[in-house]
Amino acid sequence: MNASYRPKGAVVQIAILQAMISFSDSRARWLTAMLLAASTLGLALGTTSSAAAEQSGQFVRLFEARYRAARTLQATFFEEYKDNARIVRTEAGTAYFRRPGKMRWEYESPEKDTFLVDGKNAWFYVPGDHTVMRVPAKQSSDWRTPLALLAGEMKVSRVCARVDFAEQEKPKGEANVLLQCRVRGTPSDPDRAATDDAAAPKGGQDDIVLFEIGRQTGELSRLVIRQSGGVQVEFRFAKWQMNPAVPEAMFHFQVPVGVAIVNGELPPGEPGVK
Repeated sequence: MNASYRPKGAVVQIAILQAMISFSDSRARWLTAMLLAASTLGLALGTTSSAAAEQSGQFVRLFEARYRAARTLQATFFEEYKDNARIVRTEAGTAYFRRPGKMRWEYESPEKDTFLVDGKNAWFYVPGDHTVMRVPAKQSSDWRTPLALLAGEMKVSRVCARVDFAEQEKPKGEANVLLQCRVRGTPSDPDRAATDDAAAPKGGQDDIVLFEIGRQTGELSRLVIRQSGGVQVEFRFAKWQMNPAVPEAMFHFQVPVGVAIVNGELPPGEPGVK
């Protein structure tokens, strides 16, 4: 066969390539540059996403380490309940935590109430009503219940399937960072499964939870829970104390004389309603 012979298809392809090069060498260089830029951008976006995930993970670990070593904890709190952006109620008091998984919320303003988790049951006591509500902690949908993780293994993964930066909002404090939690068991959880973990909130809605913590300390300053229907509960914390002298007896509810025990649950869709 003649060495100069080429199949017809190959001749056509070579002719097209030669035409492209001779007709618009600058365009070819421009196209090559664009393809290179697109490839670099895709790589950069992937790297940025991976870096953001790693950085948010570092803040989660800082938050966990802040509270994991403490046997007992104490802090003042301010609670704000909103319905469709309208403030329905504000309350304040002191919260106490004790390992393993016990806590006590003493409301002092505007009235005195008590919410207590003894490791087995959650108790909600309103002195003025002369009743105390009791519900197994694992079945409680009250948003204070998962905060018992502060006195537990302190693993955010027990409540959150995923944690990212809350990019659409800014933290209240300049020295803080705002993290967004994808709650376990909700429709947006890709690994959704039934669980008996008391730290995992119950419910079928896509709840949004925001943690605001100190960048350097990991200290929790604010927790925001948003549910469908415009319901929002916000807790602000201050004056954290590590290992205060909090007796074990504070986490055992003693039913006062003349007070009736009601087995039940808080109204659905209204975490912490009193």
